[in-house]
Amino acid sequence: MGELLSLLMFFSIIGVLMMGFPVAFSLAGTSLIFATIGYYLGVFNPSNLASLAPRYMGVMLNDVLVAVPLFIFMGMMLERSGIAEQLLITMGRLFRTMRGGLGLSVIVVGALLAASTGIVGATVVTMGLLSLPAMLRAGYDPRLATGVICASGTLGQIIPPSTVLIFMGDMLAGVNQQVQMSMGNFAPTPVSVGDLFAGAFIPGLILVAVYILYMLYMAWRNPASCPALVVTDEEKAALLKDVFVTLLPPLLLIIAVLGSILGGVATPTESASVGAVGAILLAAIRGRLNYTNLRQVMVATANTTTMIFIILIGASVFSLVFRMMGGEELVSDFLNSLPGGMVGAIIFVMFLMFILGFILDTFEIIFLVIPITAPILLTMGVDPIWLGVMVAVNLQTSFLTPPFGFALFYLRGVAPDGVTTRQIYEGAMPFVGLQLLVIGLLVAFPNLVTWLPGVIYGR
Repeated sequence: MGELLSLLMFFSIIGVLMMGFPVAFSLAGTSLIFATIGYYLGVFNPSNLASLAPRYMGVMLNDVLVAVPLFIFMGMMLERSGIAEQLLITMGRLFRTMRGGLGLSVIVVGALLAASTGIVGATVVTMGLLSLPAMLRAGYDPRLATGVICASGTLGQIIPPSTVLIFMGDMLAGVNQQVQMSMGNFAPTPVSVGDLFAGAFIPGLILVAVYILYMLYMAWRNPASCPALVVTDEEKAALLKDVFVTLLPPLLLIIAVLGSILGGVATPTESASVGAVGAILLAAIRGRLNYTNLRQVMVATANTTTMIFIILIGASVFSLVFRMMGGEELVSDFLNSLPGGMVGAIIFVMFLMFILGFILDTFEIIFLVIPITAPILLTMGVDPIWLGVMVAVNLQTSFLTPPFGFALFYLRGVAPDGVTTRQIYEGAMPFVGLQLLVIGLLVAFPNLVTWLPGVIYGR
């Protein structure tokens, strides 16, 4: 009875979320309702809820998660101070004499913004507002323009320092330790956020490279879809100065943040603090640091951080009630009974997350699915770093896939009236194919994920 009730609770939460109720309260409220039902049916002990308090204290005292508001602050400051806008404008001028140059600039800037903000919605909206009108004025095919913007905007899911990777790294660290100890290994190799950052680094670069190759292919195959622009001698003379003034400082900041993490010089939290202070300094140098901007950035950071952590708290209630009513055993039996063993289980979990990506946000998905499925997959022998990166790339693909991809809705909200929803969908499809290609590469060659963490951290 308890297993059936836990399964019904999972689908009830999905239904409640689809009705538009607040996520955190839907997770906690629905779980408590089913816990009450389980108590009266004799399959749930209310005393189990007492373990929530120390769990919340553990979240609040977790040094790793301090990096989340710091990285959000860094991205918000770069966006509100106009640095992100200047990056896009300067990069567009740098490549504008090439066919497809504006598209290439969007990809490169998307990667840079991903490494500085880690927030998909903010990146897609920023590039949609700034680059889409310029690409359309330059004669770009609306489908190609919208597709490259959506794809580049979702790079924040996978390129460090993604906030999604921070939470997954912290969750997988605990799950991996629990699984290894249950298997008799009382000195397991630890998993850290730094491991996940290192594991995601090469796949992120591969995605950027694949997007660039596709853009170059379109420039060769269909030059009319992405024409070059004419640049005057005066603009060329001013460009070199702009590159050094506009492009170099944020690039050095990103290198300092990521380099310190990947080089083992600093923890993600320490690097995040460097990034936050660096963003403030860049804004001050550009004369964009004032009380109004600082207050807006701080309020936006507090709102975003609160939203993420309150979802985590609500998901903790769901995870506890689900496990205590026997849901974990039900999922374990189901995954172990699938044809193909570990491969079949991985395919099912990835497909489930892909479908949930149409209706739920990334944090909602990982807080719901990872605590339930990760222990089972790790018990089967799945590498935790590979699993975390695959989840991130899979959800990134889901965000791009018509008709429900979140990135498509973000762009639709800021696109000019002349751009149709169908054009946005058609533009995204080639990039979905490229995403699937990269997923296939990561499945066929898992060392693309695990090699760099092994080199840096000796895993």
